[in-house]
Amino acid sequence: MTGRAIRIGTAPDSWGVWFPDDPAQIAWDRFLDEVVAAGYTWIELGPYGYLPTDPNRLADELGSRGLRLSAGTVFTGFHKGEDQWARAWDQALAVAGLAAALGAEHLVVIPDLWRSDATNEVLESRTLDAAGWTTLAAGHDRLGKALLDEFGMKQQFHPHADSHIGTYREVERFLEETDEAYTNLCLDTGHFAYYGGDSLRLIDAHPTRIGYLHLKQVDPDLLFDVLKNDVPFAEAVAQEIMIEPPLGIPEFAPIIERVASLDPDIFGIIEQDMYGCAIDRPLPIATRTREHIFTTTAAARIS
Repeated sequence: MTGRAIRIGTAPDSWGVWFPDDPAQIAWDRFLDEVVAAGYTWIELGPYGYLPTDPNRLADELGSRGLRLSAGTVFTGFHKGEDQWARAWDQALAVAGLAAALGAEHLVVIPDLWRSDATNEVLESRTLDAAGWTTLAAGHDRLGKALLDEFGMKQQFHPHADSHIGTYREVERFLEETDEAYTNLCLDTGHFAYYGGDSLRLIDAHPTRIGYLHLKQVDPDLLFDVLKNDVPFAEAVAQEIMIEPPLGIPEFAPIIERVASLDPDIFGIIEQDMYGCAIDRPLPIATRTREHIFTTTAAARIS
């Protein structure tokens, strides 16, 4: 251990927030208050429109609570063709524009799912053909360059359950087909483990491609039922596939320590998928998760 430590934060997802406006979700101001109560300093923007979108108001709301913004999030479907560029860039102008105005330097980019997380409908093939891979990679490199040029922000691509980029081999192919200068990974430990991925192996194999972390754990017993029975990801979340640490896999400490030895400026954002949970449930879990990380991992820091 080198004595280096990464920055630990949290996200609206850990409070069950998936959509900009859902009456079943926690109110945004209560979310911010509970983030502070749980002991965090860094947060992500979450779905655009959940937190205030006026940069001055959002800066006031965060500043009054001692909170800082690590990243925003957009969704892309570059494998579908050239017409997807306008959709991606329109999102980036809004999300990256707001996040950059508050000092964030990262944009987490999530690929469209082949199965809808809203309706569970199968939308397309589970795998990409050669043309799809080429179009997807080119689109992300174009987006990454544009984000750097326009906002000075780094694109962090997020492999995801029920998407085309999820397994170890799929992630490796994505890295092979994209340019490190413009496209790197938001390594989500839970989503990667969902398809059997070993985060430490990936970090060791591609240390310069790890730009950001999402920290979550998967229930290893439930996972095999989910995969055997082809349970849609949204249903798996409702069944609590993402479980409170330290009850799941992978173990956080070795991953945090390995990444800290590479770059202590990387963020480790705790992001336990909790959509559909009772509003009072997330705060105790978020508090215990933070305590677990800080009592087991010398390589974690608040800011």
